[in-house]
Amino acid sequence: MGIKERMARASDKFYDRMRHADASTVAETEPTGTIDDLKGRKYCVLVSYRKNGQPMPSPVWFGTANGKVYFLTSPDGYKVKRIRNNPEVRVAPCDSRGKPLGPPFMGKARVVADDEVPAAERALQSNYGIGRRIYTAFSRGVPVVYVEVTPT
Repeated sequence: MGIKERMARASDKFYDRMRHADASTVAETEPTGTIDDLKGRKYCVLVSYRKNGQPMPSPVWFGTANGKVYFLTSPDGYKVKRIRNNPEVRVAPCDSRGKPLGPPFMGKARVVADDEVPAAERALQSNYGIGRRIYTAFSRGVPVVYVEVTPT
């Protein structure tokens, strides 16, 4: 494993430890939100589910396009494993630590195909501008996948 991959995993573990205690409440909150609640936000909390049904909240950077939410993550990370097992998710606006800032909405998640990656990256860049390009420059070579969430 290269230095960039080790740094990416360390970053993920750091953010997991820093997650706000209220992030898990998204799984129990009535899903009355919409994708429009994400406008002007930099983070959303994604709740995916373990095989035993336990909800797992994860704050993520995201972008929106065509009525869908896009984010990226590690291809062998737990989020991808949970989504492949159960594509049902909840999404809510949040702060950088995952503290919910509005009600969640329900959605179906999937890993995007390689030919859809440019559109997913454009969605993220549209939400972060130059900051996204700088982040991307420093993380070149770290394997990632893009995930699309379609509100249901």
